[in-house]
Amino acid sequence: MPRTPAVVIVPRKRPKQARSARLVEAILQAAVRVLERDGAAGFTTVRVAERAGVSVGSLYQYFPNKQAILFRLQQDEWTATGRLLDGIFADRRLGAAERLRAAVRAFFRSEYEEAPLRRALGDAAPLYRDAPQAREHRARGMPLLRALIAEAAPDLPPRRRAFAARLYVATLAGMGKHVSETARSRAEVDSWAAAIAGMFLAHLRL
Repeated sequence: MPRTPAVVIVPRKRPKQARSARLVEAILQAAVRVLERDGAAGFTTVRVAERAGVSVGSLYQYFPNKQAILFRLQQDEWTATGRLLDGIFADRRLGAAERLRAAVRAFFRSEYEEAPLRRALGDAAPLYRDAPQAREHRARGMPLLRALIAEAAPDLPPRRRAFAARLYVATLAGMGKHVSETARSRAEVDSWAAAIAGMFLAHLRL
């Protein structure tokens, strides 16, 4: 059977001048609005171009398809979330266990506060999640997390630490989505975060 062609998710070109940078930014801002309004199923390059007030041809100068736009939005979200979590993981003013707790709380809050966009990006993930660039992004934060878990549980064998890191990430992703869809207030979000973090730390026997 013929292999399905890989989805192209890299930009055609990057803006080099201020004017083109503003155009790309307008496209991305419009993409967020369309994604929040219409969801992944209704997301099209035509609707994004209309919302941005540009021609579809201008959009295609930078993004070859809707998958490339969606992946750029996901990259931006990953980058912002990664900076948030990395900052907490690296904050030596807190003990290792407290940093793990704080990161769960911060992540759940961000999921709650940006719920429409996060849900839509989650729905769009099948369009690009198997691309090499997506796998690379998902792996970038793991070394820092594994080091923090080693600090929190120095007696834990390496294989169990590696499993714990994967468990932490999966828990953030799965429970973060659930909390964003069900919580009615930040206080409720924080209650979920405290409970989930407590269970994870119990797994580490802390």
